[in-house]
Amino acid sequence: MERLTAFVHGEVQGVGFRWWTRARALELGLTGHATNLRDGRVQVVAEGPRADCETLLRYLEEQPSTQGRPGIVRTVVAQWAAPRGESGFRER
Repeated sequence: MERLTAFVHGEVQGVGFRWWTRARALELGLTGHATNLRDGRVQVVAEGPRADCETLLRYLEEQPSTQGRPGIVRTVVAQWAAPRGESGFRER
């Protein structure tokens, strides 16, 4: 089990990006949250098997998106850590 924290830069607020991220994470069986940050980024925290977290990360980074991702993603900065026990997947 791993904890992925991804900071998504671009035009990703107010376009359904968090909802889309939540849907993909739930399809993959991940827990965590997608949160709008004051500076315009979205922070995505996902916990689960490393391979499933890496799949979500690929979906976030993919150019162009084959998964119907809304918004425009310019950069994704990923960090890995030990899981903290997230439950469910929320939009904040």
